Amino acid sequence: MVAEEGVPLRGIMETMGRRWKLPVKSIAPKEAQAHFGWLALFAGFDAPASSALTRKRLGWRPTGPGLIADLEQLVVSDG
Repeated sequence: MVAEEGVPLRGIMETMGRRWKLPVKSIAPKEAQAHFGWLALFAGFDAPASSALTRKRLGWRPTGPGLIADLEQLVVSDG
């Protein structure tokens, strides 16, 4: 969990595609069901997450990198 909020799914997918050398493309919302199957329901949600409540209640102060920066640092295995 990181302190940043509202990281777009597109940015996450583009980063992962680049790291794993996989093609990533945008599709129209009407194509999502055929492409993702039952996962389309979740891919289409605009459900931003926040760590604000956790930080407030527990006094937590994240110190790590943001999500995209963390994904960029992943060690990618070929096997």
